[in-house]
Amino acid sequence: MHDIRAIREAPEAFDAALARRGMEPVAAIILALDESRRSAITAAETAQADHNAASKQVGAAKASGDEAEFERLRALVAAKKDEGAALDAQAKDADDKLRDLLLGLPNLPYADVPDGKEEDDNVEINRWGTPRDFDFTPLEHYEIPGAKPGFDFETAAKVSGARFMFLSGAVAAVHRALGQFMLTVHITENGLTETWTPVLVRPEAMLGTDKLPKFGEDSYETTDGRWLVPTSEVSLTYSVAESILDEAALPIRLTAHTQCFRSEAGSAGRDTAGMLRQHQFEKVEMVSITHPDASDAEHQRMTKCAEGILERLGLPYRTVELCTGDMGFGAHRTHDVEVWLPGQNAYREISSVSTTGEFQARRMNARFRPDGGGKPEFVHTLNGSGLAVGRALIAVLENGQHADGSIDLPEALHPFLLGKTRITAGGALE
Repeated sequence: MHDIRAIREAPEAFDAALARRGMEPVAAIILALDESRRSAITAAETAQADHNAASKQVGAAKASGDEAEFERLRALVAAKKDEGAALDAQAKDADDKLRDLLLGLPNLPYADVPDGKEEDDNVEINRWGTPRDFDFTPLEHYEIPGAKPGFDFETAAKVSGARFMFLSGAVAAVHRALGQFMLTVHITENGLTETWTPVLVRPEAMLGTDKLPKFGEDSYETTDGRWLVPTSEVSLTYSVAESILDEAALPIRLTAHTQCFRSEAGSAGRDTAGMLRQHQFEKVEMVSITHPDASDAEHQRMTKCAEGILERLGLPYRTVELCTGDMGFGAHRTHDVEVWLPGQNAYREISSVSTTGEFQARRMNARFRPDGGGKPEFVHTLNGSGLAVGRALIAVLENGQHADGSIDLPEALHPFLLGKTRITAGGALE
């Protein structure tokens, strides 16, 4: 949500920032609605004042026996009541239109975010590890003999349809171990508080975290009006909605391992093979609620938390800063961490870490009270995957594969697999 006062003060700068995201100017429309709303409010207040004054005079006219004056004042009271009601309705209509327009506008990119239209314009800012030199052609995760028994696409399609997955045996165990490993690192080393959250949320939570109204088609709404979360960013971030926090309580750093649900309405035909893009998947999410002065440093810290998981797993990755045309709706700035998938001979996104500034906080009215007193200010919110569990599973299987179909597993996972270190070519843990 944007600050209307900032748009009034610098409409050209607002339009210029939106233009970097490929959008047409809208400041003039916003200001016209704002002026209509404010004028109607002022006129309604004047009508109410006239109504109140006339109401006081009605009794005096009645008492004096001046019937003509009494009737005139009574008619004036009724007219001013009707006028005020009409003006209130006009102000509400303008306010609703203004709110709807502002809710549909994306966040503004920071000035130093690279300009661009698509992912090819993203800028690499970090790279770690060297992709393994295979002496055979590496397979994709669902083709590796040791992993094949653990993927059951047919049963998933029978039960739920396309883009769902049944995992079993060794593959399911590694998937579970990855989530446990990520949570353990974030809790014990990265200072995040483990949280268990609902995956069904009210529409206010989706709206407050910028998932509605823009992306309603990409999520699932239930028959009672609640929504399945596309990520626990929604529930974690919205937990501070309508709050005034003490400055001393900041930063708040949370993590949760949950199921996530996305309809993928805009991705027809993309990544349909294997389990890269699913309607239901698991993520370990990171959310930070910070003081405005600390949010840039927190963004860097959260990116390193995501990168650190891949380093512990020994998985090569690169980190890119997204260009203006590829950033998410609510982001001021986004870092995508992309893991190396030898089966695809490509880096693929496994974490997207974004700082939204006060964009979400304004939508959900989340503020803090400065230690020295003074007016409450909006917090800054940040979110990022730490990591997407299914994509981490893909990376572990593809990077650890051997020509005979067996798979070596990262040492970091061994304690979470009761000491098991590999998947055999037959699909067993040993």
